[in-house]
Amino acid sequence: MDQSVKDYVIQKVKEMTESPTCCAEAKAAGQRWLEAVGTEKEAEETRNLIAELEMDIMSAEGLLAFARSDAGAQVFGAEKAKEVAAHAEEIIAAGGKHCDCPACNAVAAILEKKDEMA
Repeated sequence: MDQSVKDYVIQKVKEMTESPTCCAEAKAAGQRWLEAVGTEKEAEETRNLIAELEMDIMSAEGLLAFARSDAGAQVFGAEKAKEVAAHAEEIIAAGGKHCDCPACNAVAAILEKKDEMA
């Protein structure tokens, strides 16, 4: 992996793992990858990171569905869930493909570089 790409991904992985909206699985994969950078495990952990992030990034449609669900109301609270649903509708209307929380934005940025990470 080119050093400029590696530096970029390191920055984005740190942003992702430090985000309060990052799920535990993505956080763990990011931490394992950061620990593996520069070691013989880097390539394996890079593949693992990409696979995990592809599973974890929340689509805008998924965010909308979750916000409208009973589970979303439990997580966000009823009023906040309505706000999140309205925001997801705005993302979709603007052509957005994924949730725009800090974690998902970092994940999207990392995934844009996945071909350069191999």
